[in-house]
Amino acid sequence: MAIDWRRTTQAFVCSLAVCVGLLAGCARDTYQQRADILKDHVENFYSNLKANRVEAAIHENEQIEAMADQMAETVRKRAQLQGTTQVEREFALMKTARETAAENWIALGQYFAIKKQPERARATYQRVMDTYTNPTERTYREQAARALKDLEILAPAAKRDNP
Repeated sequence: MAIDWRRTTQAFVCSLAVCVGLLAGCARDTYQQRADILKDHVENFYSNLKANRVEAAIHENEQIEAMADQMAETVRKRAQLQGTTQVEREFALMKTARETAAENWIALGQYFAIKKQPERARATYQRVMDTYTNPTERTYREQAARALKDLEILAPAAKRDNP
């Protein structure tokens, strides 16, 4: 009995194509799932803030930061595969998550300023300046620094020199 190599090769190629298709589908699903989760956290952040549930809003933003950290770790682990679509998409989503979290912290600082809670606003803006230190995040640090200066106009910090 002779092996039909042509037929065997065709079957192998078809099986391989199905496996690659399934793996690609899983990668897209993972990316889409993370994007959907990120979107949910952002929506929850603003819903909670609108309803004056500050602690819940902070929790949502911390979840966004945690997602960004997880994605950064994934990107680092797959760095040797640079150029792959999956790594590029993961990096883009990680960057989006970090930017979103920074924007949310700034929005929270604005919320505190509007609610006449200047110390909480200062702490929130300072958190942005301390946390978002990558060169690509300079815009957020500068925005937080300007907000701190503007806050001095609205509510000057208590003088520490006074007894």
